[in-house]
Amino acid sequence: MQNRVLARLLTLAAAVASVGARHSAPHQSALRQLPALTPHDSALHALNRLAYGPRPGEVDAVAADGVMNWIDHQLSPDQLDDRLVAERATTFRILRYDPGDLARLYAAASKERRERQQGGEEEQMGRRLAGEVEQLVVVRAALSRRQLYEVMVDFWANHFNVFFGKGADRVLAPSYIEETLRPRAFGKFADLLIATARSPAMLFYLDNWESAAPGSTPPALTRPRLRAHPWFGRGRYVPGFSREPAQADSQRQRALERMPKGINENYARELLELHTLGVDGGYTQQDVIAVARIFTGWSIKRPLQGGGFEFHDWAHDYGEKTVLGVRFPAGHGMDEGVRLLKLLASLPATMHHVSRKLCQQLVNDEPPDGCVDDAVAAWKRSSGDMREVVRAIVHGPDFWAPENIRAKVKTPLEFVVSAVRVVGGDPDTTPRLAQVVARLGQPLYRHVAPDGYPEREEAWVNSGALLDRMNVAVALAAGRLPGVTVALDAVAPATADAEQLIAALNDGILGGTMSGNTRRVIREQLADAPDPVAARALAVGLTLGGPEFQRQ
Repeated sequence: MQNRVLARLLTLAAAVASVGARHSAPHQSALRQLPALTPHDSALHALNRLAYGPRPGEVDAVAADGVMNWIDHQLSPDQLDDRLVAERATTFRILRYDPGDLARLYAAASKERRERQQGGEEEQMGRRLAGEVEQLVVVRAALSRRQLYEVMVDFWANHFNVFFGKGADRVLAPSYIEETLRPRAFGKFADLLIATARSPAMLFYLDNWESAAPGSTPPALTRPRLRAHPWFGRGRYVPGFSREPAQADSQRQRALERMPKGINENYARELLELHTLGVDGGYTQQDVIAVARIFTGWSIKRPLQGGGFEFHDWAHDYGEKTVLGVRFPAGHGMDEGVRLLKLLASLPATMHHVSRKLCQQLVNDEPPDGCVDDAVAAWKRSSGDMREVVRAIVHGPDFWAPENIRAKVKTPLEFVVSAVRVVGGDPDTTPRLAQVVARLGQPLYRHVAPDGYPEREEAWVNSGALLDRMNVAVALAAGRLPGVTVALDAVAPATADAEQLIAALNDGILGGTMSGNTRRVIREQLADAPDPVAARALAVGLTLGGPEFQRQ
């Protein structure tokens, strides 16, 4: 039996890939001939694309209340009662610690490792807290009523990606998510851009905290004019160091060796290429250098101790710069960085680049030009209010066009969370579900490159990855997936009647889109599972692992 199930799972995996190929084809005339969406279909589409999928009974509830009403509520998340998630979040200890607390915790763990006391209480706590950051994403996505808000937080976390595994970002990144991204997910893009530029996590990740004008030296390391000292005589006292001249010179030399040697272009390049203009945004290498000069001095106070943003005027390049033909006069400090960020946020290339990524996230991997145009127009009208940009996308015709329905493959996070939601799952606070997402290829906040996880289906569609998803789906439905409990009674009756199960799952999970191949697989596998409870679990697992559920 196990071999037959494996063979069928492989067949279904191939079906997912083939469906993806059909949806990616240049001509989709067959899809365009589909009839207009019913209220039920519209509700299912909105919940699949603007949320992490429906929970049991939610499609009917949204259809009855009106899908546009639901969307309007989602665009005003502060008005939605989300006490369940707020209460669950209080059990995550990571939210009780600021970066300084986390720095001390990791420092204690490092000291224990150096002393070869592996497995100490502090080290174990450090590991648990790191896992909590990732699990909190899964819990919020699975349980929150503010679904579109959580989708947008994930979008910005990818757009302004920070790799949590880099040095001090272990302690700086949690506050980056909670204090920089989440409060601004539906705000003005310029405000979000400035907040990420000032974020210690971003400054450390892209090395801007070390960027300094060539030849600059901190005041504390500059030798003062030699003068007599009442204790040591003329020329012997160096402020901030030992009063012993030899030791003072040695400390000063070591500090100078640790100082940045000049300008670092990493943040400047990613700011232009990824965060704002896009790779085809019209900037040059000279623009990158000028931007890097503008951000010299944007730094962190003791990053390894969880310090906050700090502007080092001594490290700033006060000379004149020109970016994209715009002159930045000499003599300005931190203010010229803010001016540049506001300029970038208002440029047509930025509007187009970010709007296209939003349309790719919410509509299609190949965003329709009309969707991008609607988003850009809303950006201009609202001065970059992301709530209005998203509103324009979801109110536009492209979002509801038949060719864009079920046209995207779910990322591992979307797949795991949508599967948990559709079976009424309740995730716990251990990192086990987040670890499942990681095993499927998307360790949260662990994408090393600054471009974030890809949105296009090519990154996620291959037979091995899809078979892994199906194994997860079968384990979830059988109650064997650690970290979550399920409620299959809300999905389908416990019966060995294949036709009854197929009808219930086709309606309750797939919205009437179950293919003949999936039906055939379920019928054949239920012949070996006469027990009603086991039959239901197997049928649910095969449905969740099938090609129809993989798409949204």
